[in-house]
Amino acid sequence: MSDYDVVVVGGRVAGASTAMLLARAGLRVAVVDRGKYGSDTLSTHALMRAGVLQLSRWGVLPRLVAAGTPAVPVVTFLYEEREPVQISIRPSAGVDALYAPRRYLLDRSLVDAAVDAGAELLHETRVVDLLRDDTGRVTGVVTGDSTATRSITADLVIGADGISSIVARTVGAATLRQGDWAGAVQYAYFSGVEAAGYHWAYGNGAGAGIIPTNDGQVLGFVSTSPERMRSLRSGRTATEMFDVLWRLAAPRLADRLDGAERASRQHGWGGIPGFVRQSSGPGWALIGDAAYFKDPITAHGITDALRDAELLATAVVEALSGARSEQAAMADYAATRDRLSEELYRVTDEIATYAWDIDEVPSLMRRVSAAMTDEVEYLESLPAWQSGMPAVQR
Repeated sequence: MSDYDVVVVGGRVAGASTAMLLARAGLRVAVVDRGKYGSDTLSTHALMRAGVLQLSRWGVLPRLVAAGTPAVPVVTFLYEEREPVQISIRPSAGVDALYAPRRYLLDRSLVDAAVDAGAELLHETRVVDLLRDDTGRVTGVVTGDSTATRSITADLVIGADGISSIVARTVGAATLRQGDWAGAVQYAYFSGVEAAGYHWAYGNGAGAGIIPTNDGQVLGFVSTSPERMRSLRSGRTATEMFDVLWRLAAPRLADRLDGAERASRQHGWGGIPGFVRQSSGPGWALIGDAAYFKDPITAHGITDALRDAELLATAVVEALSGARSEQAAMADYAATRDRLSEELYRVTDEIATYAWDIDEVPSLMRRVSAAMTDEVEYLESLPAWQSGMPAVQR
């Protein structure tokens, strides 16, 4: 008998959410994460409606609200000197507003929910290899370092360990789709900025935004092509480069950060093109950025992870219960994920060119909105988690 039904490699949004759902379904779950409990990570934080809906359905959203995460009732789009386009968030079941929690808070809340459900968390633990049987099926993980290792067996290993996933690399997961473009991003946290909602600005081949988050702070970001970012950085400090891009992308917000206190150092992301990887194989599956990544300009990565956690967890329970074959259940997971992601993946890659004319951007944003609407409608159609789920026999 295996040590666990499932070992999840990576304990941030994708991994912790999946582990929480599987543990709630009665499976024996271990999460192995190389980071420290409650540590921060690079992120834009912004949750879209589908992400808020999932957290609400799972009972995690109240933890974030109680921790002081501000509600975001409105989203404002700015296109150079045009009149702003303001969209109010229409409350619906499970979604009273949008939210953008700091990642140390969101990840910790999901980890705590997973532990409450019975999952075992192994933080500051590195996976160095995978176990396989004589047929080549993955049967667990090897943790440790060059001086000491530990083998942990499982019926299924889930890689939720990011873009450079050791699970994806070790199993040789094929890249099924490769994006053509990548954006570079710089961001920092600011105090003393009034921002009632998300502000997304596009102009002069650049993007910028303000995202309200915890502790009375906002995240301010700028983005453009990596080549242009490097060019603007030449001869300037990082802060000076940020200010130049801020005024190019968001002339109507030009003075919004003037006089604000920088509450953090400036963080950066050099950018890589998006990709879609093979999502499963004998004894393994991938989720989150390990399986599917797109440029952060549409701020949908966290929402993707929360959505796909439920898709994958449903497939895993079906497979381990014997209700469906592992191959059929995982094929449905991949097909549903790809159907809900395809248009958003495509339009995100187009935006990440930063070669658009400003007249094109509103239509690109409408395509983003339509794709997100389809996603929400699908998630709203799902039954409550565990409703009618098959039992796993051990």
